[in-house]
Amino acid sequence: MPRYDNNLTVIGGGSAGLIAAYIAATVRARVTLVERARMGGDCLNTGCVPSKTLIQSARVAHTLRTAGSYGMKPVTPEVDFAAVMARVKAAIAAIEPKDSVSRYQSMGVDCVAGEARILDRHHVAVGDQVISTRSLIVATGAAPLIPPIPGLAEAQPLTSDNLWDLDALPARLLVLGAGPIGCELAQSFARLGSQVTLMDMTDRILPREDPDVSEHLVRVFRREGIDVRLGCKAERCNPLAGGSGTLVAASAGGRVEIPFDRVLVAVGRRPETGNLGLEALGIEFGPSGTLAVDEHMRTAVPGIYACGDVVGPYQFTHMAAHQAWYAAVNALFGRFWKFRVDYRVVPWATYTDPEVARVGLSRAEAEERGIPFEVTTYSLDDLDRAVADGRTEGWVAVLTVPGKDQVLGATIVGSQAGELITEFILAMTHGLGLKQLMSTIHIYPTRSEAAKLTAGAWRRAHAPEALLSWVGRFLNLLR
Repeated sequence: MPRYDNNLTVIGGGSAGLIAAYIAATVRARVTLVERARMGGDCLNTGCVPSKTLIQSARVAHTLRTAGSYGMKPVTPEVDFAAVMARVKAAIAAIEPKDSVSRYQSMGVDCVAGEARILDRHHVAVGDQVISTRSLIVATGAAPLIPPIPGLAEAQPLTSDNLWDLDALPARLLVLGAGPIGCELAQSFARLGSQVTLMDMTDRILPREDPDVSEHLVRVFRREGIDVRLGCKAERCNPLAGGSGTLVAASAGGRVEIPFDRVLVAVGRRPETGNLGLEALGIEFGPSGTLAVDEHMRTAVPGIYACGDVVGPYQFTHMAAHQAWYAAVNALFGRFWKFRVDYRVVPWATYTDPEVARVGLSRAEAEERGIPFEVTTYSLDDLDRAVADGRTEGWVAVLTVPGKDQVLGATIVGSQAGELITEFILAMTHGLGLKQLMSTIHIYPTRSEAAKLTAGAWRRAHAPEALLSWVGRFLNLLR
């Protein structure tokens, strides 16, 4: 067999690329990781870490305003936005060593900085250096999509990439796009003191969730002062100096003009595939520009694999890591063993307040696919710990096979929903039913009891009435 410099070369140092390189190094493969910008990718530098840090600062500001509900005088917070952003940068800096070049080099990964270009399936050029490799993994991620709205580019739009360079809080912030990123940032900026307008051309926010979830979050947003505009299609932007201007949009009620000091675009993300030389190699692309891969994460070109946001269909850090395991193992050992990527249990959370977390099917998806189901709903205002915390807003909804306790999906709306969903993820992954969750001891009083109490609600709805009637008569004889 021909000999190469590497067993594996990974292009992209974000979540997917880092995990792929880590796995290769762990099994003592010779691996090179190529990154053109910052190690850690979007998650560390512009995505998960900074956004959740900002969300927490905004939550503190909201708690001060609503302190009256906890028996204290409410306080109007004096937000030092520069200090808030400094805290964001400090959080990034604290986590950064985990994704650093020095750490990965200490594992045995050869880290190369620069723009990669794939010459053929066994050779990658980075500047003047050409790396020969038996297998390749493309993990170049995605970038914010800027829609072709006339005048928008001149308005210097903010995105999840450049937002973190802000040094002053916008007095009026217009957010285009009511998906998870748009909703999280709209609520955060409103809580920090911006006058926020959240606009989407569809008829509801968070369209991947069930309608009752979307409707509940809209009520929360409006209660907190966010101007939610749905069914509005942007037509043009009239920019002024410094990023301000007005947006002209068409709605059911006619044409509207929305003034803003800054506009934040959160309408989706596009795969980063340019300048890699993929087209010349015969790599196939999906309808949205993602790289087409099979169930083993292979592209149409033998020896070239792909994973993460550049592939989709789920643009989550945890899914990028999940795919990276399959891509790395198959790239290294695919001649002997192949593993099919497992999408049976895919969880996610949106970090609004209340949070929204889901795993498996929603009601809408089950109906669309014609899958029979039952729904068990448990309201968090019945949960003792939620009552004690003053955080009773929300519910747990679990879909099960009719007449059985097998979990098909779960949605949680409420405080710490992203943590609470884990029990249902575990149940679906390992085939545990609601009866097993109900028979598991949960600490009292905790929010995690919500899973047990939901399972109890299911059990009561499926109580064996005939048997219980017989047992009642039998016990009556024993009195």
